[in-house]
Amino acid sequence: MASVTSRCSGLLLPDLRPGLAGLRSRSRPPSSPRVSLRAGRRRPRTLSCVAPPDSAEPKTDEQQVKAELGEEKPQPSSSSSTPQEAAAEPPVPDRGLNRRIAVLTTLAAVGLFGSQRLQLGGFSLKDLAANAVPYEEALSNGKPTVVEFYADWCEVCRELAPDIYKIEQQYKDRINFVMLNVDNTKWEQELDEFGVEGIPHFAFLDKEGNEEGNVVGKLPRQYFLDNVVALSSGDPTIPHARAVGQYSSAEFRKVHQVADPRSHG
Repeated sequence: MASVTSRCSGLLLPDLRPGLAGLRSRSRPPSSPRVSLRAGRRRPRTLSCVAPPDSAEPKTDEQQVKAELGEEKPQPSSSSSTPQEAAAEPPVPDRGLNRRIAVLTTLAAVGLFGSQRLQLGGFSLKDLAANAVPYEEALSNGKPTVVEFYADWCEVCRELAPDIYKIEQQYKDRINFVMLNVDNTKWEQELDEFGVEGIPHFAFLDKEGNEEGNVVGKLPRQYFLDNVVALSSGDPTIPHARAVGQYSSAEFRKVHQVADPRSHG
């Protein structure tokens, strides 16, 4: 018989089924009925030849060159990275965001400082001390005088500072306002002379420097204002010659050396 190639499209082969049927009929047991076959010539069938799946068309010269050079293989992208490499890379900081955070932090700090100043009326003991008249000058300029004994650590002194500052600004042309820091050893004699036991201690002096009365500790603002008005008007007495409220003990003052003997603070 003729051989079959992989490129054939079909061959005409004789129909071998009648012969195979005869072989099958002879192999059956005698009791089986004999199957009759139709005799005669049968039309030969066409057999299609299909190439096996693993066979491939021969490559052309151009395809062979590309395969050898590896051009058909996809090249890895230089921009691509594995998940491990991506995780190892540190994040790039956002400079714009950091700048905005810094600005907001600064504004918050300024706002906090401003709110604290507003709660205290915007004035402090340092403001009072900066505007105070020196004690020696107050005793010689012929004006009534209010002497305040205070300390930087005194809570009541800081609390009353805004009200004292406002009254001082209103009457500073007619009355001397003096600030003496009890922590300064320079004023030991004055502490004894005015009998200072608690602070803030306000001593009200007439034009000649004589004490008309004193107010100690935290009291209503009106007490201090009434005495100042009486001094400025030249009244012989003040309405609140002796009043005591909540105060800090002067015995706990922190004594330090005088940095500037001319300082009145």
